Amino acid sequence: MDWTFEDFKTDLDSLNPTVREKALEIANELMKEGKFTEKEAITEAIKQSEEWFYDLEG
Repeated sequence: MDWTFEDFKTDLDSLNPTVREKALEIANELMKEGKFTEKEAITEAIKQSEEWFYDLEG
């Protein structure tokens, strides 16, 4: 099941589209693991996706 995280739309809207896509991908994986609530998953996913993006940029 893919989560849509509609309650966190404003958190996601402020992100670069590439980072937002990666954040949703990470959040869905975190939710599948079952160790995070939606809020925790999206918060962690945003953090990880921003780190991922900065690593890409060098």
